[in-house]
Amino acid sequence: MYDEKPSVENISTEQAHAQAQVQAQLQAQAQAAVAAAHQEAILNGWHNPMARIHTGTEPRLPAFGGEFQPGLYRPVKERKFANPAPLGLCAFALTTFILSCVNLNARGLNTPNVVVGVALAYGGLIQLLAGMWEMAVGNTFGATALSSFGGFWISYAILLTPAWNILGEDGPYASDAAKAVDPKMASSAVGIFLTGWFIFTTILLLCTLRSTIMFFMLFFTLDIAFLMLACGEYANDNGALTASHKLTQAGGVFGMLAAFFAWYNAFAGIADSSNSFFLLPVFHFPWSEKGRESRMAAKSDRDQA
Repeated sequence: MYDEKPSVENISTEQAHAQAQVQAQLQAQAQAAVAAAHQEAILNGWHNPMARIHTGTEPRLPAFGGEFQPGLYRPVKERKFANPAPLGLCAFALTTFILSCVNLNARGLNTPNVVVGVALAYGGLIQLLAGMWEMAVGNTFGATALSSFGGFWISYAILLTPAWNILGEDGPYASDAAKAVDPKMASSAVGIFLTGWFIFTTILLLCTLRSTIMFFMLFFTLDIAFLMLACGEYANDNGALTASHKLTQAGGVFGMLAAFFAWYNAFAGIADSSNSFFLLPVFHFPWSEKGRESRMAAKSDRDQA
């Protein structure tokens, strides 16, 4: 018997099928190459050169307010400096607490000059130094935030210092020329000053969205405090005295909360199993790196069960 020769029709069908498979493979390879090139472009800095900063194999620690770290960070090896974050947080917290007491009219206080001394020495100088030490340990976020808020307290103290007479009754905003334009120009000036700090704090707030709830709440409450105080100054300039008073008190409430969260994060950074009977939880966001690890671990445990 002779082998049956394949028909022309069968050969054509097999060739078409093989060509389709080759074409599908080439298309899949092309799509994979495009995706890889796009990912490589992102990592190389199309969007931001910082995209590669956490792509290495070196271990990273999760976000922690006690170290003033809003994201993954490298553990400090052979640390020559102590952790400066709790010092800066405490300096910020105490100064904010005192000013917030004034804004809330605690015990009848309505003049903020009592904050000048602590704003210059503790909230200003000490916090500025803590920011410089954060720079020494390689914490860009901590250096930016603590140094900037140290500068805020120094500048705010200068505004309230009678010797500088910036906001005084016979100061530049109380001159006849200034009064001819706006009798309460000083309020608008302070409002603009606080608005600038509101914008800056918003930038820092956006950098804490993948950190911990307690660290995020520190900047969230501070941001709202700046906004309320700025709006209170604008309302005062417009003659809405009742609204100005209420907005200032609201700023005092959020300032108190910001002071609490600053002290909370400071304690979390100081306390450990050797010096405290309890440690404070910091509550990582579910979408943070630590939260994702926890979800994956819980899922693995359920699968094994």
